[in-house]
Amino acid sequence: MRIKPVMATLAAASLAGLLLGAVPAAAQAAPDPNLTVTQVTLDRTSVAVSGLNTYPINVTVKGGYRSSEPGDTVVLNVILKRTGGTGGRSDIVSTDLKLTAGNLASGTWTGRLNVASTANGTFKVTGVMRGPYGGPDPGTPVDPTPYAGQTITVKGTNQPKITAAVNPRIVPFGKPYTITWAVTNTATGKPYGTRIPIGLGVDTPCAEGGSPIYKTGTNGVITKAYTANDAGALNCAHIYTDPYYIVGQWLFPARPTVIAAVPSKTSAKVGTIVPVNGSVANLIGSCPVQLQRLYGRTQWKTVSSGSVRQSGRFTLNAQPSYQGLIPYRVYFPACQPYVAAVTKTFTIRGL
Repeated sequence: MRIKPVMATLAAASLAGLLLGAVPAAAQAAPDPNLTVTQVTLDRTSVAVSGLNTYPINVTVKGGYRSSEPGDTVVLNVILKRTGGTGGRSDIVSTDLKLTAGNLASGTWTGRLNVASTANGTFKVTGVMRGPYGGPDPGTPVDPTPYAGQTITVKGTNQPKITAAVNPRIVPFGKPYTITWAVTNTATGKPYGTRIPIGLGVDTPCAEGGSPIYKTGTNGVITKAYTANDAGALNCAHIYTDPYYIVGQWLFPARPTVIAAVPSKTSAKVGTIVPVNGSVANLIGSCPVQLQRLYGRTQWKTVSSGSVRQSGRFTLNAQPSYQGLIPYRVYFPACQPYVAAVTKTFTIRGL
């Protein structure tokens, strides 16, 4: 997930999806036609869990998997979706359930569901899919096979939160940087007082899993150094339980915006449209830009709007409304990960 600035308009939505903890993006097709589910059973309907702990629930699935491969082994994952309450997870998933009775065509799969405190609220069994979770077999990915199952109530307390401080706050192009990640207890605002295993990833692992695991200090803090190239990709931190994350944090480091613009004419008759051409360094579409005109001494008002093209260039239209020197500038609103910026003021003389 290396960022191209074209995704600036998409980044917020993409990160929101990650933060909600959705089932991996691999699940985008129809349910597996080979999987039949007849029963899903959880041995608990309510649990209480605190902090970084998890509560194991026994899970049993009865069904069958049609396979033409001799000796094929199949593991299953049960998916539960949030139906109420608040917490850092919108779904939770069982560990890889193994076939423990019967055969592939008609068998019983068993294993655990590790419930985290960030699952605070109510969750309902909504489907089962062939595992392993997050690592589908080659071929067309599938959605979970729907199954309307039990509901569990989770009382999650002292839920963890991950925060990040990037240094420098705005990372120059071509320069390394560091991120200080901190894990705190949302109930107390303090660390948990233990060294916490934490996955710190860049790019693909942030979307697909597999981030290298480090450990925080007992203060819940870890500072990691990143290369200049890492700033162009998604950076993330996760705390895991098998097989999903308890809580995560994702970010694209803020980048400086270098913007310039010049009018195609420095003077024009009143009412004439004057194209203003400009560019944003290191940007490859598509972020908004606004041409602003100075009213009075200090008030800038937008008089034309547009977008940066894939080339990093843009064109806006000025239209002198009176005779004399008229001050203009181009304003670039913050567009993830680029910070807000303005060009130098330039003038067009109305004739």
